[in-house]
Amino acid sequence: MIRLVRTDLPDEVALRLPPLTREIVAAPDRVRVARAAWKRAAVRRTVHAPLRRLLEEMAPGYQRCMYCGDSQGTDIDHFEPLSRNPVRTFDWLNHLLACATCNSNLKRDRFPVAADGTPLLVDPTVEDPFDHLLLTPSLGQYVGLTDKGRATIEVFDLNRPVLTQGREQAHRVVVLALQKWVAGRERGAEDEMREAVLTVRGQPLADVCQAMLRLAEAPGAARVLDSSVLPILRDPELRNELLI
Repeated sequence: MIRLVRTDLPDEVALRLPPLTREIVAAPDRVRVARAAWKRAAVRRTVHAPLRRLLEEMAPGYQRCMYCGDSQGTDIDHFEPLSRNPVRTFDWLNHLLACATCNSNLKRDRFPVAADGTPLLVDPTVEDPFDHLLLTPSLGQYVGLTDKGRATIEVFDLNRPVLTQGREQAHRVVVLALQKWVAGRERGAEDEMREAVLTVRGQPLADVCQAMLRLAEAPGAARVLDSSVLPILRDPELRNELLI
C-alpha cells in the first residue's frame, strides 16, 4: 500500500452526486435506498464509469488495487461501508479502487474503529501508509507500527502467501532494474535508464520499491537492504524518478 493523490472530480460528474445523496438522506430506510441507487443502471453508466476511470488513473502501476497493490482493481470500494454510513455512498472521498479479493472477500462490511470513532483502516489517499506499516522488501512481509497498521494488515490479510511471495519477486525485479539503470548511466544510454524506470513503475506491488527508497535513508538501512543497491537507492537522480 502506498500514498496516492486523489484527483478532483470533473464538474459534470460532481454535479450528479448531490441529488443522489439527497435521495438517500430523505429515505426512511437509507441503506436499502442507497444500495438500490448504487445499482441503478443509469448510475452505473453516468456515475460508476467516470468514477472508475478516475480511480484507475490514481491507482498504482496499471490499475492495481489500492489496498494490496497486486491484483487489478475491479471494484469501486466504499472505504466507509455503505451499510455503516449510506449517506457516503456517493461521496467521492469515500471511493477507492479495490480488487475483488480485498473488497468482496476480505473487507466486505468490516470497518474497525478506535475508541474515539476514528477509522482503524489506512486510507492511502488521506495518509501515508508507511506511517503505519513497515515492509521488509526481501521478505515481502508487513509489520504494523500502529493500531491502524495492525488492523489494516488483519482486515486485508496483507501477509497472505500470494502477496509475500509476490513482493519477494518484486524485490528481485527492482534490484535488477536498478542495476540496469546504473549500467545505462555509466554508458550514457538514456534509453536503458528510462526502460529501467518504466519497469519499476509499471510492475505490481509498487509498495516494494517505495519501501526500499524510504528504508535507504533510514537508520540501520544497511541491515535490511543489500549493500550493492543501497548507494543506488540513495542516488538523488533515481529518487527523483521513482519516489512518490
